[in-house]
Amino acid sequence: MKILITGCSGMLGYDLCRTLSEHELHGVDIKDSSLFSSLSSLSCLDITDSEKTYKTITKINPEIVIHTAAWTDVDGAETNQGDAYRLNAIGTKNIALACQRFDTSMIYISTDYVFDGEKKEPYVEFDKTNPQSIYGKSKYFGESIVQQLLNRFFIIRTSWLYGKNGKNFVKTILNLAKEKEELKIVNDQFGSPTYTKDLAEAIRTLLTAYCSLSTGLYGIYHITNSGSCSWYEFAKEIVKQSKVQGPRPEGAPAPLSLKRGERLAQPNWAANCKVIPVTTEEFKRPAKRPKNSVLENLTWKISGFKLLRNWDKALADYLEEI
Repeated sequence: MKILITGCSGMLGYDLCRTLSEHELHGVDIKDSSLFSSLSSLSCLDITDSEKTYKTITKINPEIVIHTAAWTDVDGAETNQGDAYRLNAIGTKNIALACQRFDTSMIYISTDYVFDGEKKEPYVEFDKTNPQSIYGKSKYFGESIVQQLLNRFFIIRTSWLYGKNGKNFVKTILNLAKEKEELKIVNDQFGSPTYTKDLAEAIRTLLTAYCSLSTGLYGIYHITNSGSCSWYEFAKEIVKQSKVQGPRPEGAPAPLSLKRGERLAQPNWAANCKVIPVTTEEFKRPAKRPKNSVLENLTWKISGFKLLRNWDKALADYLEEI
């Protein structure tokens, strides 16, 4: 299958290139990158340039486009509204119009932030959207554009992504745990942390079924790792599972010089970094976050696909990988 991946050097794009390497892959990104030997072609492309986007995609003429390129700075979107809408809405429209020419299928990666977070139970694909932030609104408009312009589409809503190739919450906590004795993390916002490697594998599963069935699979899917937690619980688990050394407590012995193959026998000092729960009101941010953005993977489940593993097990593999 000939597949085009937008944002191929991003966190999810990177894992998609690794996971889908058996296909003929073409990549586009705002920055030139030589990360991937698996790509048949790589184009430097600003998807907000409608003419260049149309020409680039129609020249490649892929069977399916996986659109991961996006403005993902949630707080930054509040002060850069034009840029967020330009990339997440107008950029998505440009991609969709190019797909429309040859009736090309499209996978659009969306977000849990299209919901307001007021529901007490996990959100299913059929719940009413009501985004509260500019980021959420811009991604919602991207969803709407895809549905208006195309007949052959998949919209995948996911949440709290982390992966090897990019900035994310896990890396931030690991770095802060090395430097600080105390971290204040919000404990009244809940979601499902999702490893981009697992999401990429789920997309591979969807594409395999798509190749077999061709029809009947289009629509909106929630795909996340199983289980849920608060940001505070997520941070505590990161510190608990990590092997990084945090600030050396006063009076603790200096690190030993180890020979190859030996394990550090001293305590993991990151455990001395206390993770303290705070409320959203105590930890003010420019963008409003949904208090509950847990996604029920209902369509995925009733379509016969296996649910992704629990988020804490995925986290353990990620920490091992990095």
